[in-house]
Order: sequence, then structure tokens, then C-alpha cells
Amino acid sequence: MTTEVRQKRNKQEIRGIVTSDKMNKTRTIQIERTLRHSLYHKNVMRSSKIYIHDEKNESKVGDVVTAVSTRPLSRHKQFRLLKIVEKRVQQ
Repeated sequence: MTTEVRQKRNKQEIRGIVTSDKMNKTRTIQIERTLRHSLYHKNVMRSSKIYIHDEKNESKVGDVVTAVSTRPLSRHKQFRLLKIVEKRVQQ
């Protein structure tokens, strides 16, 4: 008898800041990355907007969150909320 072992594939984790929480169970986060310009050899900041799935609606605007890749949940959502790294400070 052979035993079948399922190997979990490495899931991509991203970290970003919540920029919008107006949708139900969906958050918009902004991730920033630095890259080297090919001609001028300077560091350039690039940012991307990504939709993540937040089942309990627990993250708010300004929170730093970690998201993990998952199967496509909708047309734009391929990530789900893993944890809230840092809460926004209320003033």
C-alpha cells in the first residue's frame, strides 16, 4: 500500500497598509517596493494596489497587515488577510 503525501506549496506573503475599508469583507492595501532604474541606477519606489479578503471586517484604514495568496475568490481578489501586524494609532 502506498501512502500519498500532499506537499504544501509555498504561499506568497505580502505586507501592506490598508487604504480603503469601504467594501464588505474586502480591503484595499497598498504595497511598496524598491527597484533599481536600469539606465540611471537609482532606487525607485513603485506601489501597487491589491484587494484582500477580510472575513471578519477587523482591519481598518491605516493598519499594517500581512496577506497570503489563495485561490481566486473573485475577479480581483487572490489574497486573504493573515494577520494585523500593527494597528493604527487613534488621535
